[in-house]
Amino acid sequence: MQLTTKDLRLAVLIDADNVPYANVREMLEEIAKYGTPTFKRIYADWTKPTVSGWKTVLLENAITPVQQYSYTSGKNATDSAMIIDAMDILYSNKVDGFCIVSSDSDFTRLATRLREAGMRVIGIGEKKTPGSFIAACEKFIYIEILKHQETELPVKTNGKVAKKEASLAPALNKIDKRLIRLIKDSINDLADENGWAFLGELGNLLLKKQPDFDARNYGFSKMLPLIKSIDKFVVDERDTGKNNIKLVFIKIK
Repeated sequence: MQLTTKDLRLAVLIDADNVPYANVREMLEEIAKYGTPTFKRIYADWTKPTVSGWKTVLLENAITPVQQYSYTSGKNATDSAMIIDAMDILYSNKVDGFCIVSSDSDFTRLATRLREAGMRVIGIGEKKTPGSFIAACEKFIYIEILKHQETELPVKTNGKVAKKEASLAPALNKIDKRLIRLIKDSINDLADENGWAFLGELGNLLLKKQPDFDARNYGFSKMLPLIKSIDKFVVDERDTGKNNIKLVFIKIK
């Protein structure tokens, strides 16, 4: 995928008011796939008992807490503090991208502004996150899919038994006509004269069309098993002759 560049310097900004603290380790492990966190900050009014659960995990994960008092009832001061810090970090020229951890649509304009400045923007939040914030990110990852184990379960594919990795959490989405149409249209956009599309390019295009696209949302660890589970596509794995490396191409039946 396009975003998996380990050398990216990332600023990780966490809205403690709008994400759970239970999966902090899984969130940071996920972020590490896309780059190295240069800044790790979490924002809240730490005098409130509602965020007390975060305090026990901050030191373990080297996250810097930022205190923001709620001076006015009904107003979210955390949002303002995160936005101001994000812009300061942007103009410091010390990062290549941002990871905004929140389920709040108030960060939609921030994500848009950062991308306008040429920054990579990854969002992490719960399934309830509004579509506007998801669409403003280059990639959006649901917290619910992060805690998983790599155990294999049998699954039928075209009458044959294949294997897929099972998730501790149930699949967030079902494979439906909308997903199949999205994949078909994207294959047609990329296909050569014989109808084949390279899997890597297909994954990048799907992500551009739908920032929250992720095979894990459908109960699969990666995209190839997801494609194989749908009886609408043909998969061609071509040997390159180099260390068992294969190039995978997809075609509509």
